[in-house]
Amino acid sequence: MNNKLFNSILSDDLSRQIAHGHETPVYVYSEEVLLRQARLAKAMPNAYGLKVRYAMKANSNTSVLRILYKAGISIDASSGYEVERALLAGIAPSDVQITAQEMPDNIGDLYRAGVLVNACSLAQLEKFGKVSPGGEVSVRVNPGLGSGHTNRTNVGGVSSSFGIWHEYLDHVFDICRRYSLTITRAHTHIGSGADPGVWEKVALMSLDMCRSLPDVAILSLGGGFKIARNEAETGADLQAIGIPLRAAFEDFYQATGRKLTQEIEPGSFLVGNAGGIIATVTDLVDTGEDGYRFIKLDTGMNDIIRPGMYGGVHDIRTLSASGIQAEKTDYLVVGHCCESSDILTPMPGDPDGLRPIELNKVNIGDLVVIAGAGAYCASMSAKNYNAFPESAELMIREDGSVQTVRRRQTLEQLMQNEINVID
Repeated sequence: MNNKLFNSILSDDLSRQIAHGHETPVYVYSEEVLLRQARLAKAMPNAYGLKVRYAMKANSNTSVLRILYKAGISIDASSGYEVERALLAGIAPSDVQITAQEMPDNIGDLYRAGVLVNACSLAQLEKFGKVSPGGEVSVRVNPGLGSGHTNRTNVGGVSSSFGIWHEYLDHVFDICRRYSLTITRAHTHIGSGADPGVWEKVALMSLDMCRSLPDVAILSLGGGFKIARNEAETGADLQAIGIPLRAAFEDFYQATGRKLTQEIEPGSFLVGNAGGIIATVTDLVDTGEDGYRFIKLDTGMNDIIRPGMYGGVHDIRTLSASGIQAEKTDYLVVGHCCESSDILTPMPGDPDGLRPIELNKVNIGDLVVIAGAGAYCASMSAKNYNAFPESAELMIREDGSVQTVRRRQTLEQLMQNEINVID
């Protein structure tokens, strides 16, 4: 799915109404799109049951978590703090799994409260064993293959630090024997991809690994189901991906007599195209006849860092204050941060490249809508850079009403933890 549905919900007229009643920039999310994506994820073909976990790092707003949880989606947390945040949002501990680069010191307490633990390194497995001897655990294994569209979105293979290298399973078994741990779940994650063939290959590798893990009842293939944020991109088709995966799980059962439950952990797939940013044109500059025309916005990398970080491309549309469509021209769209990489129209996959895009000619004060901003924008922004406050977040409910789900940060809130020790 691309962002056509979201753009139809966040129409030009509604965008103007929101901008009239709220200070820009402002994030806007759609409950309808969130629920649609949840249904699509849960409908993925599977052999013996499917569990969908939301990778909450994509967008951890409490209302987003609650909407997805009520739709039957569990949680995958990437830190102890995300675990606590999910619990505060009313998610049951048994529906939360932690899969983290840094295992928190209170992992034993979280486990005893019912949170599921996914060990992502040998040291993490040892740490868990020391505080929870005799416990049940999941292990995340790096299968030696990845599929991200850049090195910055690829979380499998030799260049990735995520997971226990697949050749080190003997060390895993040693630690489990030492602490009487039982591995009941296995986990792999290859990154952001849409190729069903790559997913099938990793599934086969992961299932083969499960032959040596006799107590494993659940195999998670992780997330990274790429979405199409614009017309030029191809998103992951969970139906196309799921059919060969279902066959692979069935073949595993025929060979071993074990029916494994399948898990997936989408993030962007659920929320990426369910959100956007409404911003205002604050300035127009150019660099001469042979240079570029620039649109400067009142948003930037402090709200949306994907373009400058790894060349993420977002659909952008302009809304003139008069409502009259003007002639078109090519623009580079840039943010308001004092940072040369605050470019919102990079070359795809190349944050150093510049890609002018054709837009309706704009004036200062016109509005711009940046689509595909539901994932890895509010949660992964360069918050408070240049002392810009965190922007407000709104939710368009299924009934069409618009509700604030996060207020705009004040300067006092931005500075509240600072301590002045200088007389």
